[in-house]
Amino acid sequence: MPVRSRENVLLSIKPEYANEIMDGNKLFEYRKRIFKKPVNTIVMYVTKPVGLFIGEFTIKRIMVDSPATIWLETEAYAGIKKNAYDAYFRGHATAYAIELQDVRAYHTPINPFMVWNHFVPPQSFRYI
Repeated sequence: MPVRSRENVLLSIKPEYANEIMDGNKLFEYRKRIFKKPVNTIVMYVTKPVGLFIGEFTIKRIMVDSPATIWLETEAYAGIKKNAYDAYFRGHATAYAIELQDVRAYHTPINPFMVWNHFVPPQSFRYI
């Protein structure tokens, strides 16, 4: 049976959370929905006003459970305040926590328009 290739994903992350990731304070990235394909590397796109690709990481694991349970298991390295977490997952029965590993900052952040002429930031993520 052929081995399925893994995809790379472009993930939109707010500047304050990208900073927490780069500082090592945020080891979990939270999502309301998750990838359907196997993913290898996640490229971080920091949303405006930054608007740059700043680095990448690989996935150690993806946790799925209720928002309350995910918070209890990840809060020490959430890199986000509880009230912001609760607001993000309000009305959702399921939460996903992507555990980050091998975070690598790019020596020089990349302008996405140098990669794609008509770059449109993904609302959440995009396969690349």
